[in-house]
Order: sequence, then C-alpha cells, then structure tokens
Amino acid sequence: MADKQVFIFDTTLRDGEQVPGCKLNTTEKVELALKLEALGVDIIEAGFPISSPGDFESVNQISKVIKHATVCGLTRAVQKDIEVAAEALKPAVRPRIHTGIGSSDNHIKYKFNSTREEILERAVNAVRLARNYVPDVEFYAEDAGRADLQFLAKLTEAVIAAGATVVNVPDTTGFCLPHQYAEKMAYLMNNVSNIDKAILSCHCHNDLGLATANSIAGAIAGARQIECTINGIGERAGNTSLEEVVMTIRKHPELGLYTNVDPKQLLPMSRLVSETMRMVVQPNKAVVGDNAFSHSSGIHQDGFLKEATTYEIIAPEEVGADTSKIVLTARSGRSALAYRFKNLGYSFDRNQVDELYERFLALADSKKEVEDADLNVLAKQVIVTA
Repeated sequence: MADKQVFIFDTTLRDGEQVPGCKLNTTEKVELALKLEALGVDIIEAGFPISSPGDFESVNQISKVIKHATVCGLTRAVQKDIEVAAEALKPAVRPRIHTGIGSSDNHIKYKFNSTREEILERAVNAVRLARNYVPDVEFYAEDAGRADLQFLAKLTEAVIAAGATVVNVPDTTGFCLPHQYAEKMAYLMNNVSNIDKAILSCHCHNDLGLATANSIAGAIAGARQIECTINGIGERAGNTSLEEVVMTIRKHPELGLYTNVDPKQLLPMSRLVSETMRMVVQPNKAVVGDNAFSHSSGIHQDGFLKEATTYEIIAPEEVGADTSKIVLTARSGRSALAYRFKNLGYSFDRNQVDELYERFLALADSKKEVEDADLNVLAKQVIVTA
C-alpha cells in the first residue's frame, strides 16, 4: 500500500500567504500549523525563512511544535537562502529544505539571463548543499509545465543523483491541460534512470481552473505528492485545493490511491483559514463552499428528497458539514415547499400545499430567497382561510 499513498504537502502558510491581504503573524501561523498536523497533512511548508525575520521566526516556532508532520522551508538555489532555512528548521523533528530554480527556456532566458547548462549546475550545487544540513531535500523545477521535456528529465536525474528525495514538477503558470501534465509525469517516470530514488510531486496553479484536474492526472501518472492549500488560496488564481484533491481521491477508489487526511475536518479547517487569513470562500466553491450542499432547483430538490445520492456524491457529514439545505426560490417545486413546511412543524394536505405553492411563487418572484419567517406568514394565511 505504501506506493499508493499520495502525500499531502500543504503550502497554505507559504504560497497561500502570498495572497495580498492574507499576511499572517507567527502566532497565527503556529495555530494553523497545529491544525494542519491534526488534519493529517504529511508536509507543512511553513514559510520562506530568508524573506523576512518574521518568516524565519515563524518557521522556527513551527519547527518546535510539530511532532509528526514534516516541516518544510522554501529557498532559492542560493547558498545564503539554504543556510538560513537550515537554521530555522533546526528544531524540527522532520525537517525538509525545498530548493529550486526555473526550468523552462522562458524562465532561463528572461528571469535568470542564463543557460540550461548553468541552471543544471546551480540546481545540483543547491541540492548538495541542502543535503549537508538535512536528509530530506525537495527540488522544484519552476515552470516545469512549459519546460522542454528532455531537459526536464536531465535536470530531474541530476538533482536526484545529487541527493534530492522529492522532485517538484510545478505547473507554475497553470498552463497545462490535464493530459499534458500527465504526459510530463509519465515521461519522467519512464526516462529518468534513478526515478525510483525520489518522489515526484505536483504543484499546480489554477490560472485556467485546472489545478485539481492536473494534480489528479499527475498522481494517476505516477506522482506521489500533491502540493496544495486550504480553499485553494495562493498567487493570482490560486493553488490546487487540498479539499478537492482529498475528496476526489476518496470518491474514486478505482484509482487505488489514498491520503492520510481526515475528511471530517475539511470544512472546519476551511472556515478557520478563511477567518484567520481574512479571505472569503466563494459560495459555490467545491466541497467547502456555503452552497456545496444546497439545493434550490425544483427538479434537483425533488430527486434529493427522494434519495440524497441522486444529486450529492459527498454526504455533508463526510467533510464536517451539518446537513444539506433545501433553499426556496422561484425555481423550487411543491415537494421542497412541503418539506420545509414539515420541518417548521406544519402538516398540510395536497390541496393546501397547492394553494400555498401559488402564494409562494408570487412571493418568490419578488425576492431572491424565501425564508422561514416568510413561510410562517404564508402558513398562517392558509390556516386562517381554512
């Protein structure tokens, strides 16, 4: 079973915190890190230690309190970065240095003004240096989504030979289609001679809305780590959503994959991150959005009330939600209306429900949602008439 586990690498505290307005202090980071460990994530990327004294302190304090998960610090392929990260991670039970450099010709030319040969040399030197400090080194080949495959394979083989235990294949710009990202992973699995000595990791951004699909495609093709954030927060359009990845794997046992994340903690964790980082979760967000278990269409409501699985592939309690909701709008039907009245303690016959429904539609056309208070008014009108 070991080779079927997908390790969950959470970067909410590093990549997620890069969102404008989401800056966390050390106390907040430590609190969230402890909750992430309780959630069951395998690796917590705690920060970018050289970026500021505050981030160094956060990584250092998190390293002191996390007992089971790996604590990871990000660096560039720069000696000072790696030395500072190693110092911040000293108290960690399971420290990891995450170092890397651009791998696409676009980044090599425009970001580094360099050559493939120089990039290869810098990558190898960075991994070797990091291995002097910790036994667990992850290398990221930034913008691998647009990198030349043969060069990416050569780079991957070189950093594994230098001591990398994990190789991160980021779709940094969210450019890839799922089949393209899977093909990259498969190519590395089949063309890197020492691939058995490292884990391939997915780090997909959501610029085209494909981050989760790409990450799952990567795992199917052989990757065994997925890098993600709570609520999918992150730079620009965000990162791969942890809750989406976990529930996709859980709902598709035919993949033969599993994670150690406790799904019942997903919604509470989502809300904690939203509140702490002051980042609202869109209502239609998969798995944890306010509308994820709400039904307002009459056709859907009728089917759901007969059998929940007609329209819900996830039961709300699976992810820590209280219950599904029947929301009454002008698109709702009689069965939903009768259901809501019954929940309020009313018992109406078919003729009364028909009369109520006509009154309900007139009201529903004038407002977005009909609430319990509105239903009580309608009920009293019918009772008085009777």
